[in-house]
Amino acid sequence: MTPRNLASSLCLIALLGFSSLAAEESPIEQQRQLFRDVINEVELGDWGAVDNLDANDRRLLEDYALWPDLRATYLRTALDELQQVDEFLSRYGTLRPARELRYRFALHLAKGGDLQDFQRIYEQFYQGQEISKLDCLALQADLESGRRARVNRRALDLWLVGESQVKECDPVFDYLEEQNLLGPVEYRSRYRLAVEAREFTLARWLARHIDEQHVEEAALWTKAQQNPEEFLKRHALHGDGETVRLQLVYATERLTYRDPEAALQAWHDVSRTHGFSTEQRLRTERHIALWTARDDLPGAYELLAGLPPAAQNDEVARWRARTSLRNAEWDRLLGDIAAMSEKERGSEEWQYWRAIALKRSSQVLAADAALRDLSRERSYYGFLAADELGEEYALEHSKLAADEDAIALVAARPDIIRARELFLVGQDGRGRSEWDAVVRHLSSEQKIQAAILADRWGWHSRAIATAASLQEYDDLSIRYPLPYKPLFERSSSEARISSTWAYGIARSESLFMRDVRSRAGAIGLMQLMPATGKEVAREIRLPYSGLATLTNPESNIRLGTSYLGQMAERYSGNQVLATAAYNAGPHRVDKWLPESGSLDARVWIENIPFNETRKYVKRVLSAQAIFHWRMTGQVRRVSDELRIVKGASDLLQLAAR
Repeated sequence: MTPRNLASSLCLIALLGFSSLAAEESPIEQQRQLFRDVINEVELGDWGAVDNLDANDRRLLEDYALWPDLRATYLRTALDELQQVDEFLSRYGTLRPARELRYRFALHLAKGGDLQDFQRIYEQFYQGQEISKLDCLALQADLESGRRARVNRRALDLWLVGESQVKECDPVFDYLEEQNLLGPVEYRSRYRLAVEAREFTLARWLARHIDEQHVEEAALWTKAQQNPEEFLKRHALHGDGETVRLQLVYATERLTYRDPEAALQAWHDVSRTHGFSTEQRLRTERHIALWTARDDLPGAYELLAGLPPAAQNDEVARWRARTSLRNAEWDRLLGDIAAMSEKERGSEEWQYWRAIALKRSSQVLAADAALRDLSRERSYYGFLAADELGEEYALEHSKLAADEDAIALVAARPDIIRARELFLVGQDGRGRSEWDAVVRHLSSEQKIQAAILADRWGWHSRAIATAASLQEYDDLSIRYPLPYKPLFERSSSEARISSTWAYGIARSESLFMRDVRSRAGAIGLMQLMPATGKEVAREIRLPYSGLATLTNPESNIRLGTSYLGQMAERYSGNQVLATAAYNAGPHRVDKWLPESGSLDARVWIENIPFNETRKYVKRVLSAQAIFHWRMTGQVRRVSDELRIVKGASDLLQLAAR
């Protein structure tokens, strides 16, 4: 058989495995269904769900790519079955489920007192991996076996960190105490690390082992953290030592987040009486100036412009320009942009605003030339530039070139098959981990075919991410897919918002991952906080079961579109404000509104204080335009969504009507 014929055969085999057109009773679909049927009981430690299958079903399941995952799931609940665990690890040791099981098994051995077997696993797989929990358990094993000579140095390394260590380290640290290896020097060293990490609870505990002076000092750090304004008033005259200066700088920085004007006055006061270093002065003055600008307070531009050259950086340059923009100081804005670093000046953001400033300064030909260049970009600023000129958007769609033989070879890889099956049976997070681990080592051409493959499976997050890793941005069907289309259209209609807006939100929030959880705790396709999800569910009378509801695409889309509709109503249909509120919360957006008058939405967006929210709003607006084009074939201009941002009092009056 020729290589081409072999690849074609593999393609046929792979297609049988994942095609949505595959016969309902195909073996692979039967295997998936068997896995789904038993996994919940197996997760609870009931292997009987598998043993009770008839012989044919049992054989099918044992031949399934995810059989190791099923076994590992059970063995995580049966770690006392030492022989079964050992046999599993010996057979499947290189697979991710085996690696996860091995970690749990190692902890189980240590906690059960079998430190000898734990040590064997530790030395073979974990030594040198800097996993504090396992490192400390290994040191406990060393102590029990009498190998104390090698404990001291490693134990001190684990001790000398600026945060609280895991509880498994406590017996090791007790040993150091018993051996008189923790003295004032070691406590002072760790105390300094804790202060630098702003772990003041730990610092207070350490201080009690040093002396009364450190106890008092640690208490002052806590006061500076909890009430910086009061601290600056009460302790500004407490000498001029190095620690006092550090505490005053820290308190000033903390106060700046709450009240930049009060921080500026306090800093002026303490600067007259304390010998701060040049670096402390520059950093603190820049911090105050930046937050004065972010909060749109009087004198912001003067503070930024008045910073010494050593305190100037790209962030200062950006906020000088944003402040000029907010105040419609067009000539000054041109000077601010000209003074930026070459890299910053060349960004789309400042190319666009330079062109607008040129136009406002009656330099129309230069402005139009700059806008024309920018309008070739498929981006927020590219779309705004096209709007300014009245030109078409750069929405050219160019499909990635599919090589069916190459796709078949990628699809037939056992590691890709495992990733695919994890996704298709609902183990999305595990599937993503396996996919990413495989794709990282593929060639560029293989990655292109892998992106096409993932898109065919409906695994949109991996298709988008894989294509983006190669800077392949022109296949809009891959980059801006339309999953759950009936759900989005129905739910958006009920919420009285456009489905293209909802799509823009979902893509920006999760790349259409139904199970993803953010660091802040938001969950699901449209990234809802549990409290928000519960409240909205009550309002629209949707049965709510916590995580199960938020990770279900249908209920998540209903809740997300309903909440987005509420934000639109709150801000009288202003999509920019509603989008920002969806990301940062309405309480923050309310604070960012002009006190009076109104503001161009483009200018308001540029002056959003949070980098994440500012980028998010732009990303959603550009995505919405692309989704609208994909769904209708027509251009919906970004500028049409940029309604004037009214002051807080005006919005309240509108909302009350």
